[in-house]
Amino acid sequence: MPYLSLDVKLKAIHRYQNGAEGVKSIAKSLGINHEALRMWIRQYEYNGVKAFEKSYTAYSMTYKLDVLNYMNENGTSPNEAAVIFNISSPGIIRKWRSQFNEHGMDALKSKKKGRLRMTDKNKNITKRQEPAVGSVEALQAEVERLRMENAYPKKVECLSSKQGKITKQDKAQLVYELRLEFPVVALLKLAGVKRSTFYYLVKQFGKPDPDEDLKVLIQSIYEEHQGHYGYRRIGDELFNREHRVNHKKVQRIMKELGLKSVVRRKRYRSHKGTVGKIAPNVLDRNFQAEKPNEKWVTDITEFKLCGEKLYLSPVLDLFNGEIITYTIGSRPTYSLVSEMLNKAFKRLSREDELLLHSDQGWHYQMKQYQHALKKQGITQSMSRKGKCYDNAVMENFFGIMKSEFLYLNEFESVDHFKQELERYIDYYNHKRIKSKLVGMSPVQYRAHAQQVA
Repeated sequence: MPYLSLDVKLKAIHRYQNGAEGVKSIAKSLGINHEALRMWIRQYEYNGVKAFEKSYTAYSMTYKLDVLNYMNENGTSPNEAAVIFNISSPGIIRKWRSQFNEHGMDALKSKKKGRLRMTDKNKNITKRQEPAVGSVEALQAEVERLRMENAYPKKVECLSSKQGKITKQDKAQLVYELRLEFPVVALLKLAGVKRSTFYYLVKQFGKPDPDEDLKVLIQSIYEEHQGHYGYRRIGDELFNREHRVNHKKVQRIMKELGLKSVVRRKRYRSHKGTVGKIAPNVLDRNFQAEKPNEKWVTDITEFKLCGEKLYLSPVLDLFNGEIITYTIGSRPTYSLVSEMLNKAFKRLSREDELLLHSDQGWHYQMKQYQHALKKQGITQSMSRKGKCYDNAVMENFFGIMKSEFLYLNEFESVDHFKQELERYIDYYNHKRIKSKLVGMSPVQYRAHAQQVA
């Protein structure tokens, strides 16, 4: 910025006060930054011409603390404080604040001007050396370290008892509160927070959180789905609610809130070998379907609860992942599968050309099962022996259902379990969104496809 005399500065200020010109246009005509001109105007309005009198005052430590305390108590910025205290540049105040935050009050002490003599340099070198082991200074340093290591965990424990999870913002707040007692550098090392992160977070103190409403919404979606949703599906649900949020931001906020999708457990699976006719693997892991009732998959899974075993036999449409129907019983008899087939056939029309895929379970090798499919004009397909990925979509559903429903709930009885299972299947079909379905639930996706067609 070019040097401007006092007369030029005053003329620029008067041009602004006359009201004919704005700050930016005046600053542009003088070739200076408009913020600098705005600073001159404030200084002149507050202190008059004295604001521009050159002075080389050596500010005392007490005076510096008064300025910083005033800023802290009144929430004023360095620019405002420079005007109020008639300090030539707000950069000076920023320097004081940085020194105080990093090294405490000692950093605000005025340093002697001029070059140090050799004896003074030697003294400074001696000061920087570590105190001898067993000396009074070493013991005092050790006591201070222990005090710090005792004070910080106590504050952490107090805060964690109130809110559970400790965030980086919380750690920065604790370090900020203890900075007058202990060196900031040592506190940051103890807290495991980087200096740059700490100073960034300190600047955010008192500012409203721009993501506050979004955090509340993400928390509500997570709780509504009982922790089943990860950041991708929560992002899809936000999109459905007309909130366009990048998935990385959703992931970051969920990490801050301590929200994490539940971990899946592997399903139990049994195999009895060949007991009938084995059908070829017509599906051949081609899990894409162009329309409803084109490709179905089925399997049986086992539950153990309330001292009993239960067996679930669902059928799933590969077009949208919808559970067409299901049966549940205390024994894995053939009637469990035949009843499931009879209920599923009601969803078919004469125009449907269906492929039904399963593993090589003994139910699907029976003549009754194969005859029922042939009667309906359905092509039968089976996984290869020991190749669970040939029926991966059905396996995936069992994993989801058990991790989201079975392992997260307690059931009073088998009847209670069956009632809750019916509710979960209804939720899975009608409400639970999927990324691969463009953020829709299976039923919504099927209805949308039919409308487009």
